[in-house]
Amino acid sequence: MGDTAGAAGIGRRQQNRRVLFAAGVGTTIEWFDFFLYAQVAALVFGPVFFSSLGEQQAVLVSLATIGISFLFRPIGAMIAGHFGDRIGRRRMLMYTLFLMGGSTALIGLLPTPHTIGIAAPILLLVLRIGQGLSAGGEWGGAALMAVESAPANQRGRFGSAVQLGAPVGLLVATGFLSLMTAIVPNDEAFDEWGWRVPFLCSAVLVFVGYWIRRRVEETPAFVEMSRQGETRRAPLVVLFRERAGLVIVAALVLAANSAASYVVVGGFMQSYVTGSQTAGQMSKSAVFNIVTVSGILWLFVLVGAALASDRIGRRSIYVCGWVAIIATIFPLLHAMDSGSVPMLFLAVTVFMFATMLTSGPLAAYTAELFPARIRYSGVALTYALASILGGAFAPTIATALFNGMGSLHSVGWYVVGMATVSLVCTLLLRDRSGVDLSPNSTAYDSSSFHLPFRW
Repeated sequence: MGDTAGAAGIGRRQQNRRVLFAAGVGTTIEWFDFFLYAQVAALVFGPVFFSSLGEQQAVLVSLATIGISFLFRPIGAMIAGHFGDRIGRRRMLMYTLFLMGGSTALIGLLPTPHTIGIAAPILLLVLRIGQGLSAGGEWGGAALMAVESAPANQRGRFGSAVQLGAPVGLLVATGFLSLMTAIVPNDEAFDEWGWRVPFLCSAVLVFVGYWIRRRVEETPAFVEMSRQGETRRAPLVVLFRERAGLVIVAALVLAANSAASYVVVGGFMQSYVTGSQTAGQMSKSAVFNIVTVSGILWLFVLVGAALASDRIGRRSIYVCGWVAIIATIFPLLHAMDSGSVPMLFLAVTVFMFATMLTSGPLAAYTAELFPARIRYSGVALTYALASILGGAFAPTIATALFNGMGSLHSVGWYVVGMATVSLVCTLLLRDRSGVDLSPNSTAYDSSSFHLPFRW
């Protein structure tokens, strides 16, 4: 009897390790693809694909392509959420992984306008849309795979495996680009072919992710849903009928994290500090190295915030994070204007520490907001909407604000405004840390809001 229980415990621990690894590796590959595009769009795609528009407009349009894919995230979220709540979290994660990797690899093979004319930027947009559809469903499924498999008092820890995918993916993408700038003889060669190598390598990473994910079991919550026949319902219809207000407010909670992150790693900072408008005009290699090295340090803050949320609650960590973002954005902008590599490294590291406070508990926070029967749909759609409201056009908005007002302070007030909205919405929602996630849970019978009426 004892041997059987011990073997079951060992088997569960092994499965937990597989879940954490599968969730983390898969999202790392997805974010590698996503951040790779964002950084290359800031530095290369303007002159390569949009040079006919003029230097300034080419950069602006190139940055806008980062945001266009976000507009398709809700579509990807609704598709993946619908089927993820009906056929399973695990199966949908296979499909999203192949869609993202295939789109990324094809970008690496894309001819330039010199070869196929206007078809080149059109195909670039189509492939970017493919990345957006994939990203809309990937994160929600990975979050549920991790959090629904976790003990109630360790959901922040398990969910941090999903969240690590973003900084690790950024680290790998930026490190790869930094390596290519060292290998490629000059900027002209990098713009011609050096940027393509990391995109092509994405195809290999996808098959690694597939091999890992196919060995993972379905989550206990979905298994129980299937047993009770809950998967026959139309989850999106139920979500919009019962929790539409929750989706909107929760998306606003997450929006500032996305906006703040994308100002730094989504293109604006890179474009600004390497452009002619700065006194120092840093090299591409220096900027890649700053983001790569500071990215290593962010990992510890992310995991620490996730673990702390298991002890003191997700909402407390979020409130601290929004305040920290407000406090550190203007020092970052000052460092961007200084032309000093050490000062920029310190400022980027500190600012992204603040964003990691609101990133670490994110998977557990969103998974605990929705009942099991609509959880994939709710989590995926919330995250997709937050990406549109926050990160989609953050680099473009920041660039437009600077071009229009001629001051980085306008960018700072934009980030402060986003963080303030997220702070208010955080205080509106109940903290559901440790709530029962099973299909039979009664915890979701009461309102999700601290309001005298149900919304």
